[in-house]
Amino acid sequence: MWIKKQVIEGQHVILEPLCLAHTEALSTAVNDGEHWRLWFANVPTPDSMEQYVAEAISQMEKGNIAYAVRHKATNQIVGTTRYYGVDRENKRALIGYTWYANSVRRTAVNTECKYLLLKQLFEQSKAIAVEFRTHVKNDASRAAIERLGAKQDGILRNHQILKDGSIRDTAVYSIINTEWPNAKEQLLAKLCK
Repeated sequence: MWIKKQVIEGQHVILEPLCLAHTEALSTAVNDGEHWRLWFANVPTPDSMEQYVAEAISQMEKGNIAYAVRHKATNQIVGTTRYYGVDRENKRALIGYTWYANSVRRTAVNTECKYLLLKQLFEQSKAIAVEFRTHVKNDASRAAIERLGAKQDGILRNHQILKDGSIRDTAVYSIINTEWPNAKEQLLAKLCK
């Protein structure tokens, strides 16, 4: 496995490799904000959480790694994030499938999660590029990705057919290895505030 599957701990969060035991806590977390109701978001409902977790775990055989996000201040599971589209040969991966309970949105949680995931990819796995994708209409997600220091690569038009039948255009961003030192410095500065 190119990316090491391990617990990753920061000052605010612990990223725990996802397992079925996280299902109930994630169902509770997703109820805080009901983000599955956002038409442009790919967030599971509480009733579909077991299937969501099982599918994420099944993808680990391909080198993808999903994490439950534990908030250290409360010891609660507050969301999930993952590496996917892992391409060992080309030293690339995507970070996504990220969602959080409302109680931790606009806190250090997302910044630190992304910092820890990026640090592992660039510094341990020696990635040359990390990609992020989101619905072109998801302004909050796009702004969060840009705050990480990612640059927009383009828009994949008519990229996906969503559950409701609508067609998604996908905004694609990336950080490349030569940009990581600057992005790292910016993320650490944000975490120090």
